[in-house]
Amino acid sequence: MDGVHDMGGMHGMGPVEAEENEPVFHGEWEKRMFAMNNAVSALGVRNIDESRHARERMNPGKYLSSSYYEIWLDGLVRGLTEKGLVSEEELSGKIAPIPVTIDHRPKLTAENVSNMMNKGADYVRDTGKPPSFKVGDTVRGRNIHPKGHTRLPRYARGHVGEVVNDYGIHVFADASAEGREDHQHLYNVRFSSIELWGEDGTPGDYIYIDLWDDHLEMSS
Repeated sequence: MDGVHDMGGMHGMGPVEAEENEPVFHGEWEKRMFAMNNAVSALGVRNIDESRHARERMNPGKYLSSSYYEIWLDGLVRGLTEKGLVSEEELSGKIAPIPVTIDHRPKLTAENVSNMMNKGADYVRDTGKPPSFKVGDTVRGRNIHPKGHTRLPRYARGHVGEVVNDYGIHVFADASAEGREDHQHLYNVRFSSIELWGEDGTPGDYIYIDLWDDHLEMSS
């Protein structure tokens, strides 16, 4: 979706202010938010793409004025309410919490946190759509504006790049965010900064973006 979260190439946001010696967390509540979010993920009630799309649907004004983990909290609440695991009445304290039985995976424990946080292989598939492109092909980011989640950033749409790697078949994130199964080849595509930004680009600078078949078309 063309939401405020897709900030690449946008103006007016001000400079990125790097915090010297920035801590991993700025408060105890951020630690709890991180733990809660990953514990819910371990239940298997939603996938990472559904989680991302829940955050993307945050009120735009609130999104811009919120911290990183405030955005995580908003997305977690939205995801759990949409899945029917908690209600607005429970969260507001109007009614007592209602027990919910979930047929889920084993609970996330300290012993298996590392495995859970390094599960990239979960998104690799053996079968799926045949590849539409190969390494060396000149491709164009499709000019699409889906209402749902997409991993194709606005600044790359309509622009030409080169396929530099084919990672094989992966879960297609755009479909996964809607709970659909769709397995496609995932590519690494190199875009010149001049192609993307025109005279504001720098010769010799490139941006590499991981994109799926449905994000791309052959450049004529």
